[in-house]
Amino acid sequence: MSDTGSLLSHLECTYCGNVISSDEIVRLCPKNGCEKVLFPRYRIEEKETRKIFDSLKHRDPNMWRYKEFMPVKDDNNIVSLGEGFTPVLKSERLAHHLGIKNLLIKDESLNPTASFKARGISSAVSKAKEFGIRKFSIPSAGNAGGALAAYCAKAGAEAYVFMPEDAPNANKLETFYHGAHLELVNGFINDAGRKSAELSKEKDLFDVSTLKEPYRVEGKKTMGYEIAEQCNWNLPDYIVYPTGGGTGIIGIWKAFQELQDAGMIDSNLPKMICVQATGCSPVVDAYFAGERHAKEFLSPKSIAAGMRVPVAIGDYLIIDAIKESNGTGIKISDEQMIEGVKKMANLEGIFCAPEGGAIVSATESLVNDGVIESDDTVLLLNTGSAFKYLDSLNS
Repeated sequence: MSDTGSLLSHLECTYCGNVISSDEIVRLCPKNGCEKVLFPRYRIEEKETRKIFDSLKHRDPNMWRYKEFMPVKDDNNIVSLGEGFTPVLKSERLAHHLGIKNLLIKDESLNPTASFKARGISSAVSKAKEFGIRKFSIPSAGNAGGALAAYCAKAGAEAYVFMPEDAPNANKLETFYHGAHLELVNGFINDAGRKSAELSKEKDLFDVSTLKEPYRVEGKKTMGYEIAEQCNWNLPDYIVYPTGGGTGIIGIWKAFQELQDAGMIDSNLPKMICVQATGCSPVVDAYFAGERHAKEFLSPKSIAAGMRVPVAIGDYLIIDAIKESNGTGIKISDEQMIEGVKKMANLEGIFCAPEGGAIVSATESLVNDGVIESDDTVLLLNTGSAFKYLDSLNS
C-alpha cells in the first residue's frame, strides 16, 4: 500500500448529524429512513494541516494535490486522467463590458472529458475501487455519463449510463466510444435516475447519482481549494455558479469551510450566486420563497442540459450555501445564455457551454441591478465546453 496520507475520519449526515464509519460502503444516511446526503469529514488540525498546504508548490498540478483532504487512502486506487488545477484567468475585456474592475474566469472546460464532471467521477470511481467495486451506474444529462464512461475505461470497470433521449449527441457518442452501456430514457434526468436505481438493484451496480453517494462531492470541492490557492488565499467577493444538481456549489462551499478550519482563509467568504434556467429553476424558486427544500419543477426546458434538473436531493445544501454566504439566486433564459456564450467567446476567447453563458448574463444583470458593485472581485465558473452543445447552439 502506498499511503496518500488521507485525513478521512468518518461520514456525517448533512441533515440529521448521524455519524457513520468511513470503512462502510454506504450511499445515503441509513438512520431511521433519513436518506439524506452524507459528507466525508476529516481530521483537520490547523498546525498540522498548515504543513500540508506549505508543500503544495512541489506537487503535480491536478486535483489530487489535495490528497490529504480526499477520501482515498491508497495511491494505487486513484483513477486519474489529469483532472483539476484548471486555470483562473483574469478577464479584462469582458470585465470592461460588464462594468466591473476585477473579473476572473475559472475554466473547467479544460478538464478531461471537457467539463467539471471529471473531478467528481474521478473521486467516486477511485474510492469505489478502494472498496473493490467494479460495476457502476449513473443517470446523466450528458457530461457526467461521458465522464463515468471514460474513468471506468481507465479503471477497467463496467459502466451503465442512463440519459434522457434529448441529451447532447456529443455526450452519447462519448459514452458509446468509451465502451459504456448506454440507455436512452424517454423523460428527464429524474426519470433516468429511476431507471438507474432499478438496474443497480437488479445487477448489483454502484449508483453514483449526484449526491446519492458521499464521494463525488469531494472531487467537486477541489474547485474551492484551487480557487483559494490560485488567488493566493484571498477569495473573491462573489462566485457565480450555474446550478443543476448542485454538487459544484455545495462542494466549493464545503471546501471553504474546511479551509477555514485549517486556518488558510479568514471569515470573508465569497457570496455564492446560484444561477438556474428560467425553464428549470426549482432551487432559486425555493430560495426566494423562503423554503429550505424545492418542489419538483414540472416540464423543465433549457438548452443547458446540465441545468435541466427538476429536483435535486441536495436542494437544502445549495440553499444553505446561498444563505450562509449572503449570496442570492437568479434565473436566466436560453436566449440570455446564448448571448452570454457569444460574449465570453468574443471577448475572452473561451467557447463556453450554455451554462457558462448563463453566468455571464447573470453577472450582467446583477451589476445592472446594483447587487454586484464595480469594485467587487467576481469569479465566474465555466463548467464545460460549448463543443458538447453544438447542436443546441446551432438551432
